[in-house]
Amino acid sequence: MRLGDLSFADWIEHVFSHEVRLHGNAWHFDTDAPWWDPAPAVAVDYLTRLFSDPVPALAWFSDAQIAQGLTYLMNTSASGDSGWLYSQDVPVGARRRCIEAIAVRFEQIFVPRAPQILSHIDEPGNALSIPCYMWFDVMPSVALADDPEREGLHAAMLETMERILRSDNAACQEAALHGLGHWASACPSAVAAIIDRYLEADGGRRAAINAYARAARCGCVQ
Repeated sequence: MRLGDLSFADWIEHVFSHEVRLHGNAWHFDTDAPWWDPAPAVAVDYLTRLFSDPVPALAWFSDAQIAQGLTYLMNTSASGDSGWLYSQDVPVGARRRCIEAIAVRFEQIFVPRAPQILSHIDEPGNALSIPCYMWFDVMPSVALADDPEREGLHAAMLETMERILRSDNAACQEAALHGLGHWASACPSAVAAIIDRYLEADGGRRAAINAYARAARCGCVQ
């Protein structure tokens, strides 16, 4: 069932209120599951509003529900590749604000609620650990090859990942490094400069995350 015109409050309820099943697929993989299919400008507006001020909107949901909802919205293996962020029908300023707001959501949700573990070496975490670690790996593209605003939007993505890299949560740093590692082939100089600044600012980090940073610098991440 297609859902089109939802208020912001109804959209939050639709995305995050579902039960988290202990076995089987998540609700959004059901053949008869409702799915949100708005105009791209509405989608980007709602995502920006959520990412910019996530705590009030998500206050009543568990970590597992938040993880499930974010997967539904943004993971391209779920329903996240709807083309909203790379739609040229959406003004570039709105798309850029949405990208920048990702850092705020990290700071207000993942930093305080995701444990400081490293997923790339399979340390046990909580429900938010994998969505945090995989965020920049599985999120949809922000600009296609023919987009005249592509360079600026990609710069915004790199700036967002560097901002997250400055957080004091190792899991969030790892998430940013994971994303930068996947951007290393397309933007080698920019990625190298960001990671070099990170390594130079080492204030006593674990050796494992510095090793991961060096691997990300040359794109050697999965």
